[in-house]
Amino acid sequence: MINQWKISPIYDIPKWFQDIIQEYTKDIPSKGELVSQILWHRGIREEKQLRTFLDSRNYQPTSAFDFGQEMKWAVNRLSQAWEKGEKVCIWGDFDADGITSTSVLWEGLGQFFVQDIQLSYYIPNRFKESHGLNCAGIDKLHQGGVGLIVTCDTGSTNLREIDYAKELGIDIIVTDHHTLPNDRPRVVSIINPRYFADFHPLYHLSGVAVAYKLMEALYETFPHIPTAPVEDLLDLVAIGLIADLVELKGDCRYLAQEGIKKLPKTKRCGIQKLLELCKANGDRPMDISFGIAPRINAVSRIHGDASFCVKLLTTKDSKEAETLAKQTEEANLNRKELQQTVLKQARKKVDDLDLSTTAVIVLEDNQWETGVLGLVASSISQEYGRPTILLSTMITNDSNLARGSARSVSGINLYDLVLSQQHLLSGFGGHPFAAGLALPLENLPLFRDGINQKLKQQLDITKLQPILEIDLTVTVAQLTKKLFRELKLLEPCGMGNSAPKLLIKNCWFSNVFHKSYTAKNNKNISYLVTYFNLCDITTQDKGIEGSWWGHGSNDIQENKTYDIIIEFDFNKHKRKNSDSEEGKYEPRIIDIKPVTNSELNYYTNKSSTARNNIVLKTSNKKKEHEPFDENYYQEIWTNFLGIIKYLINHQTPIDITLFKRKVSMGDRTLNQALKTIIYLGINYTIKQNQIQFVKQKIDLNQEQYITNLSKTIQMIKEEYLREYLSKSSV
Repeated sequence: MINQWKISPIYDIPKWFQDIIQEYTKDIPSKGELVSQILWHRGIREEKQLRTFLDSRNYQPTSAFDFGQEMKWAVNRLSQAWEKGEKVCIWGDFDADGITSTSVLWEGLGQFFVQDIQLSYYIPNRFKESHGLNCAGIDKLHQGGVGLIVTCDTGSTNLREIDYAKELGIDIIVTDHHTLPNDRPRVVSIINPRYFADFHPLYHLSGVAVAYKLMEALYETFPHIPTAPVEDLLDLVAIGLIADLVELKGDCRYLAQEGIKKLPKTKRCGIQKLLELCKANGDRPMDISFGIAPRINAVSRIHGDASFCVKLLTTKDSKEAETLAKQTEEANLNRKELQQTVLKQARKKVDDLDLSTTAVIVLEDNQWETGVLGLVASSISQEYGRPTILLSTMITNDSNLARGSARSVSGINLYDLVLSQQHLLSGFGGHPFAAGLALPLENLPLFRDGINQKLKQQLDITKLQPILEIDLTVTVAQLTKKLFRELKLLEPCGMGNSAPKLLIKNCWFSNVFHKSYTAKNNKNISYLVTYFNLCDITTQDKGIEGSWWGHGSNDIQENKTYDIIIEFDFNKHKRKNSDSEEGKYEPRIIDIKPVTNSELNYYTNKSSTARNNIVLKTSNKKKEHEPFDENYYQEIWTNFLGIIKYLINHQTPIDITLFKRKVSMGDRTLNQALKTIIYLGINYTIKQNQIQFVKQKIDLNQEQYITNLSKTIQMIKEEYLREYLSKSSV
């Protein structure tokens, strides 16, 4: 499906705002003008808000006791259990948020209760038990003498199981962040930020952050008992926060920032081993999202039982940590293979659907393993712009249920959507972005029809299309270490603060080739990566090296001009067959569209790696356009640059009257355009009504170029509108 591109507007940034940004970009020549645009567009427009976003030291974290009486009840009940010597069990979950939540409580409560004697933890088996509390597990804990269960990242909607525990005399404290039931469960305490308004600084906390807040309250109430500060748990908190689908706002962002600071110097040998495996040092959020978290998540996806991951994150035995870390690595390799297989199968099933009448993609297969369905559903939803539900209909001896995962897209509230079909479900839980569900096989046709009809009632599905939000339009010359350092001020990126997406217009490629990679320990896992040199009018020589994952070199033609969307990042690994230094700053393609412009047609001699042999075809015929077609004014500028490039390459002057006609500009607009190209390193001379252009080697001034370009485009627009209105009045 073709993505819709939505470009952020250019704002007039207040001086006070820019001054604050410059405090953090003093040694960056751009002075933070680009990141200012992004932050302003993302709603960061107040001084306190800006300062706390940029620097966690300026943020005042919210008190754990903002949870009110629920937090007090939880602390009091834990105090009673401690005084009476009761047995306490932590009931966690098997994903990265649940594993880190359990680890936080295991270490935090371990300051008060003797581990493995008074304190234990229980991680459900993904394959046998799924998410949440279950009666069979509660029975085991009861038989073991447990009097208090503390949940983490789960439990809010387990009303039947909570009642069952109460009948057995087991109290429950729920710490969770998933959607709340209509009625408060019969628990000692339920600590869940969903009780707050969505603008509250605690509202977006993930499971691990809620568990941490409980530890904050307990440590604050009994400061003389813990032998280590509660902040020592923040590296675990960062892993769970970055791994989960929560918006990094308020305390969420603060905790993630503080935790990432601790990761590079963590004393946890398990985390150290995981970082070694993913060849990272922990100073970037992607070291978690693409390194640590997938390895932790893979264990339950492949084996079902992920309880050893808690030991991995908390053990002080280096050899044990190494052994356990290798097990996560093996599981992750198997997960990748399984995910690739299911993704290919799911895409084939989507090909059989009529997407013009499909609001929600619901697919099932009797061979799919449930462990990777959430990952594949996420890929399918993003690829096709539809909420996606993938179900395994594998029949077992004790079940004829379809089980699976759902992922949302385009701001659609997935939880409410699935909840509308609750009468057909046997189990369900999640939040607006992701959910897990189960239903009897015979209900599947009714569920598919019902959920599709529900979404069709809410919106026009013909307008459902993947939307890519573009933060900035930049040139290739701007893709430097300086830009990377400026954009790094946005980190940590995630839900609600995505990695910036940059648009580069009218660019071209050279030295295009692809490589296929296979995993060292699993030959069934393969990756295709295309490498290239990216160029545009602002570049000299061969441009900048970049990559496009999942695509072959035949997806790019060297004789075409493109508009592309990229993410700009640092690649720690040297590209094979490259003469670049070890590690580099590189553009990574997110989406690409060929430029279709009948007035401008570039092509290159394929034997040339640089774009030196250019032929330009122009037409004197001016097309008819709607007066508010913004793309037309950009086309005029593109045509202007293309003609200049042609004239420079051929070292030829042109009659200035003919030139004005070729570039469709009047005197005033042309003068402004000529001022603008100076900042691209292009100079010109006018003699005897002939204009000639020459390229100079100077330090490109991107800021002045962008400012003047904006003025030029506006003048082109005004000139065209005057002409249009003049013709209309005749």
